[in-house]
Amino acid sequence: MGRSAPTAPVEVGKEYDIKIEDIAREGDGIARVEGFVIFVPETQVGDQVKIQVDKVMRRFAVGHKV
Repeated sequence: MGRSAPTAPVEVGKEYDIKIEDIAREGDGIARVEGFVIFVPETQVGDQVKIQVDKVMRRFAVGHKV
């Protein structure tokens, strides 16, 4: 109804310090920034890592460890 989608709280190319909270079915770690989901391969629940965002979609982002 004329509403625009909210903008993501993360940007491609930027780095964030995050904590992995869950694991997706595909095995990627799941972190959240302001409630926004970020998938991070090669991580485990409880990992505190610095990531760089590779892709931002409407409902989630994908990043990698730096």
